[in-house]
Amino acid sequence: MSDLTFQNLDELEPLAEQVLPKTVFGYYASGSETEATLRDNRAVFSRYRLMPSMMVDVSNVDTTCTLLGRQLAYPLLIAPMAMQCMAHPDGELAVSRAAAAEGISMVQSTMGTVPLADVRQAGAGGPLMFFQLYVFKDREFVKRLVQHAEHSGYEGLMVTVDAPFLGKREADERNSFRLPDGLRLPNLDGLGAKTGAGAGAKSGAEPGAKSDAAVHDAGPGSAIAQHFTENIDASLTWSFVAWLRGVTSLPIFVKGILSAADAEGGVNAGVDGIVVSNHGGRQLDTAPASLDALPAVAAAVGRRVPVLMDGGVRRGTDIIKALALGADAVLLGRPVLWGLALGGQQGVQKVLETLRKELRLSLALMGCPSLAHVNRHMVLAPWEHPSARL
Repeated sequence: MSDLTFQNLDELEPLAEQVLPKTVFGYYASGSETEATLRDNRAVFSRYRLMPSMMVDVSNVDTTCTLLGRQLAYPLLIAPMAMQCMAHPDGELAVSRAAAAEGISMVQSTMGTVPLADVRQAGAGGPLMFFQLYVFKDREFVKRLVQHAEHSGYEGLMVTVDAPFLGKREADERNSFRLPDGLRLPNLDGLGAKTGAGAGAKSGAEPGAKSDAAVHDAGPGSAIAQHFTENIDASLTWSFVAWLRGVTSLPIFVKGILSAADAEGGVNAGVDGIVVSNHGGRQLDTAPASLDALPAVAAAVGRRVPVLMDGGVRRGTDIIKALALGADAVLLGRPVLWGLALGGQQGVQKVLETLRKELRLSLALMGCPSLAHVNRHMVLAPWEHPSARL
């Protein structure tokens, strides 16, 4: 196990870079094109200021919240992230166990390196687990995947809607990124069989053999991007929500919303939750930072469904700012991978524990004995700073 000595989540990335292969670190850490959105996701939090209340009893601070009728120990979900076994042999199993131990929710990626049912079983003691869905052209495949997740005990779906194609991730192209030998993507078993992508698979191979081969094959650029582009449904519209309702009873969240108009479209289509996200700066470069997009989305939704947010969360104060601007909870991404790389389940738990302690302390210093006390008046947008009025 690597050294787990760190004071905050911002310190983790350079530590993880020392232990991860260059191609793997590049895949996890990079954004698209100039990485302007990736940088802005983090920088935006420093542009907002917090206004505390004094003379409030904060001797006992309650960080719990409720999502889909389930209580979380604090308003945090682990974001869906692909191929976690590249960071540590236990991969998604370690992350699932850590989330359960902390009493928070995990979102399992379609592009996971551990079977869905095994990940759900590992986190069986946790309060809530989502399955993140990429929508492929083969609707029968999508139906089987969704129903398998439901039968495995997942309690919600999180449909990624901002990736009709993968963004131009130059680090992956430069490194000719592909899935390392010995790993596979079990959720993709059988993908492409109806579109001819199965041609060339070895005789007698298991259904997913060609899908795995496609992300292992050598060649220029990113093998993952090539395989994704071949199979993803770029014609996706809001009508998909009605189709999905016909194959599952699970609540449906949509992830990748940045505008009030799209949030309204999602609510009108009948979704159960909105996730404000720019895909960690990995899709459209120069798209707005998630925190900047959050207030307009939250206003459009108007409490009709939960609003979540991801992108750049590293501190307890970041969570408070997101809640004050309209989020019900936030998702945490890359720091989980860094903790996983540095120490497996223990590393992930330390990451989560660090953020939980910061949140509790910051709430106390804000004069908020519970999350219900956090409100819009406690956060100052850049144009509301006293210096902006001079």
